[in-house]
Amino acid sequence: MHTIAIVILNWNGSQMLRTYLPTVIGWSSDNPVYVADNGSTDNSLAMLAAEFPTVRVIPLDRNYGFAEGYNRALARVDAKYAVLLNSDVQVTPYWLDHLLAYLESHPRVAACQPKICSMDRLDDFEYAGAAGGFLDRFGYPYCRGRIFGTVETDEGQYDQDVPVLWASGAALCIRLDVYREVGGLDGRFFAHMEEIDLCWRLWTRGYGVACVTRSRVFHVGGGTLHKENPQKTYLNFRNNLLMLFKNLPDGKLRKVMAVRYVLDRLAALHFLLSGQAANARAVMRARRDFRKLRTEFAASRAENLEHAARCGTAAPLSRLCILWQYYVRGRHKYSQLPKGKEKR
Repeated sequence: MHTIAIVILNWNGSQMLRTYLPTVIGWSSDNPVYVADNGSTDNSLAMLAAEFPTVRVIPLDRNYGFAEGYNRALARVDAKYAVLLNSDVQVTPYWLDHLLAYLESHPRVAACQPKICSMDRLDDFEYAGAAGGFLDRFGYPYCRGRIFGTVETDEGQYDQDVPVLWASGAALCIRLDVYREVGGLDGRFFAHMEEIDLCWRLWTRGYGVACVTRSRVFHVGGGTLHKENPQKTYLNFRNNLLMLFKNLPDGKLRKVMAVRYVLDRLAALHFLLSGQAANARAVMRARRDFRKLRTEFAASRAENLEHAARCGTAAPLSRLCILWQYYVRGRHKYSQLPKGKEKR
């Protein structure tokens, strides 16, 4: 068994692999690097065989999406820890050492992420994860270094290793036995929000999640779907609602869903008035499909709530309404938010 394995999920990303794999191989010491290919139709497999013969390839027969693709790939990896790494990530010296050292010295922390900065603007954080993520009281994700569309410059203001609710799936280091213990990523999500759902399950089973800022990587972001793509909008809204349904206790779920009924419709109206009719339709379709799918997630909900009650450890959900803080109070940076309200 290896101590740690790096696993990159690829779908038609030959050019991304050619560009960013060299840094991963170069700064991963003797740890194995896997590429799990999600049924690519480009030249990814031939390119890997010709240019990166030391990389271990896990061919999948079709595109299973991010969540199930990783589940199937990690089932074939024998290691204590695994890093789920996007194909458009450039790593830096000792990035892996810092993640490994943190997990080795914090046995109840199951997963962590590095500080994630932008490949396009090297001094800025990157949208997908920044310096660790939280959820506000109504289920909206935000990060140290990124709230909604505002991405901060990295000036060392978040250079503290801290517990977070969720770690980004762009560069997620996790104990592989715990990943399997909690059921891995939820393949029904296909893509988007699945890492937040996974981290929530880790918390409610007594494990921690952290951001290790001594480890730093650079992420291109948006390599699969642009942030304004209607399919991404659909998956984000649908999966966010499913995640809340899976994990929130009854009393909180009713309150949150009542508020989200209004807020999601306001989001659709905003898209419509902004000339983004396809995104408006995506929001409403997401809500419609959520209602249809809830029964399929009832067993998962019961299991998660049972574990949370048995463990007595709740995920550190924020008491903030991030919409109010951002749009009404004008607080666009994590450092401007009221202190001590990350947990409730």
